Amino acid sequence: MHDRDPDRLRERLGARSIVLVGMMGCGKTSVGRQLAARLKIPFVDADHEIEEAANLTVPEIFARHGEDYFRAGERRVIARLLGQPPRVLATGGGAFMNAQTRANIAERGVSVWLKGDFETLFARVSRRTSRPLLQNPDPEGVMRKLLAERDPVYAQADVTVISRDVPHEVIVDEILAGLDDYFAAHPEAGPAI
Repeated sequence: MHDRDPDRLRERLGARSIVLVGMMGCGKTSVGRQLAARLKIPFVDADHEIEEAANLTVPEIFARHGEDYFRAGERRVIARLLGQPPRVLATGGGAFMNAQTRANIAERGVSVWLKGDFETLFARVSRRTSRPLLQNPDPEGVMRKLLAERDPVYAQADVTVISRDVPHEVIVDEILAGLDDYFAAHPEAGPAI
């Protein structure tokens, strides 16, 4: 039975944040906002924080400095955010690929993978032109390649919830249930201080 009591869940989180990971288009930002509102904790989008720090958009950072530069900044920003009071943190699609970032998340957060299938994700990201990794003659091929590379790494997340076209509240409920299950199965994951 999942009580999904926001106060109890916040207590179990202690100083940890909930870190949403997954491919572009899986709903980390839109679902994350609702999850944070339900838990009454702040929501932060790592890409937005990176843009603020660089005074450039993510596509501009990629265009001017390249992906390696962006990833280094992303790693620093996520480490900084994880050192702050608990929040729901939406990460960029590639953030969890970095071993140091995964270790920081494991130490100071609880990771939730919003797992999407190719068709759902590609339909969502095709509506936007702001995805630097898809500015390519074969965006479908790039997306399939990224899924193949990233899914095994995302699978290391503490909780997995299937991203699909249902109301965000449904996904939020499933994340809360997944977090309940995670804490029930990991009593040693008591409040982080």
